[in-house]
Amino acid sequence: MSIGARVQGLHLALDDSLRGCFALGLLEAEAVNNAGLPPAFDADAERVIARLVSLYAGRQPADIPGVAETRALFHRLDMDPTKTRPSSEALLRRVLQGKGLPRVSPVVDVCNLCSLEHQLPLGLYDRDAVRGTIRVRIGRDGEGYPGIRKQRVNLSGRLLLADDEGPFGAPTSDSMRTAVSPHTRNLLVALFCPPERAGQHLSTALEHIANLITLHCSASVIAVRVLQ
Repeated sequence: MSIGARVQGLHLALDDSLRGCFALGLLEAEAVNNAGLPPAFDADAERVIARLVSLYAGRQPADIPGVAETRALFHRLDMDPTKTRPSSEALLRRVLQGKGLPRVSPVVDVCNLCSLEHQLPLGLYDRDAVRGTIRVRIGRDGEGYPGIRKQRVNLSGRLLLADDEGPFGAPTSDSMRTAVSPHTRNLLVALFCPPERAGQHLSTALEHIANLITLHCSASVIAVRVLQ
């Protein structure tokens, strides 16, 4: 059984077993310019990284706000966050080690910065590669997909997003099938949020993403929705 909702032209279905376990923030944007980032983005990234390093360098990740809540979400879903790290925590560990943010493409870099700052796992997809209904559910035995920079992502027993062609997203690593490319013009962004942070914090994070992709990628945000 599931409950359904619509985000712009998308139909969404959340499995009943997941109700109350987490909130899903969704954002759609169109007319994205993925050609390059302005210097202002580098200044934004430097400020965020400097603040996080000053606050949290030398601290255990579990003692950092946001990390503990996301780890608890993973545990509730029978996922070990020390073996399969939330993507937001992986970014935080990277910058606290002095490695900075990875540079992939303008829209990926902007969304990575937001995931890092708000400590919420984030999925980023080419909207035109997502087919039919999006189902939010737990992976079945044997499910998985070729991941971005990974051979295969195992999804058995794990939280995932699936469309009519199968799984395409998760709070750890997304699929190659729906990955953004230099040709991507329409985006779907998903934020996986622990219930403890599903109120104002999630709304603030979605607003921040909308502002940054508009400012730095000239995108037009056409829909924002929270499903829980």
